[in-house]
Amino acid sequence: MRATAYWTIAPGRGELRTEEIETPGPHEVLVRTLASGVSRGTELLVHRHEVPAAIAPDMRAPFQAGDLPGPVKYGYLAVGVVEEGPDELRGRRVFCLHPHQDRFVVPSASVVPIPDDVPSFRAVLAGTVETAVNALWDAAPRIGDRAAVVGAGMVGLGVAMLLARHPLGRLQVVEADEQRRALVADMGLAAVAPEDAAGHCDLTFHASATAAGLGTSLGLLGVEGELIELSWYGTTEPPAPLGGPFHSRRLTIRASQVGRIAPARAARRTPSDRLATALEA
Repeated sequence: MRATAYWTIAPGRGELRTEEIETPGPHEVLVRTLASGVSRGTELLVHRHEVPAAIAPDMRAPFQAGDLPGPVKYGYLAVGVVEEGPDELRGRRVFCLHPHQDRFVVPSASVVPIPDDVPSFRAVLAGTVETAVNALWDAAPRIGDRAAVVGAGMVGLGVAMLLARHPLGRLQVVEADEQRRALVADMGLAAVAPEDAAGHCDLTFHASATAAGLGTSLGLLGVEGELIELSWYGTTEPPAPLGGPFHSRRLTIRASQVGRIAPARAARRTPSDRLATALEA
């Protein structure tokens, strides 16, 4: 059986390639893709060949083919229907961390069934929501916390929607773009421009991948506040504003990356558990 997949072949260039796929074995499934999402941050860095060579092995996708920087088949937001496999999965819609490909064969354990009430175009966001789940496990927000999410992209909005379910004292989504702020408001969240954001936060979540956003996230923190850094900058090295009140306020910057389960849950949760949580969220 033949399949078609998208490959990044040079900086800013990609192509469709055909390949042979095997007949699924007893513990495998054949999935026909219904929707495939693009992670705007990570995948654009891959597309531009801006993944630092030193961390290329760490950024390997679960079913990646080829090596970074490329040519490489990369991606991890696939929704499809199981055409062949175990009876309990055949005909079910599933999510899989697979690159952009119209059909693929993977181990049965690597797909997660999608609830019937979740449409396929929304289910592709499961990987993004999984990143947000991990960020909240890292941050451990408490009752009454004042929190801000800086950057209203896919990851930032995922974090904000999960935070909105917590009994926080205040939650703001800080976004420089006016059109994005309007979308945030339509989702029922408080959206503010950076210059209008309220300070003295206990937690800030930075997801804009910009130096300005990093500065805003630090500037909004109160004494002993913590910044959860979700941005990945690739080969870019943004200036970190560690002068001013950074020392006197005893601020903390913590990286949150979905490649590892947050330490607070690592002993009791598997990646499959975390992905299932994201699909149910």
